[in-house]
Amino acid sequence: MATVIRLTRMGRKKKPFYRIVVTDSRKRRDGGWIESIGFYNPLVEPAALKVDAERLAYWKSVGAKMSDRVAKLTK
Repeated sequence: MATVIRLTRMGRKKKPFYRIVVTDSRKRRDGGWIESIGFYNPLVEPAALKVDAERLAYWKSVGAKMSDRVAKLTK
């Protein structure tokens, strides 16, 4: 199973809120996920970002790939 760390959209129309999740790469963007490891809220000033660094490191160590956006956010 190829796992990927990516954003999944939550919130309502015109008020996006994203969870940083670990999921199977074949699932849809908002499909089921394995584990939620953080969130990103771009609408508050400054943008809110919270990531469980320990779980992120674990998933990267077992071979999960990060999406471009998550990689940029977690730098």
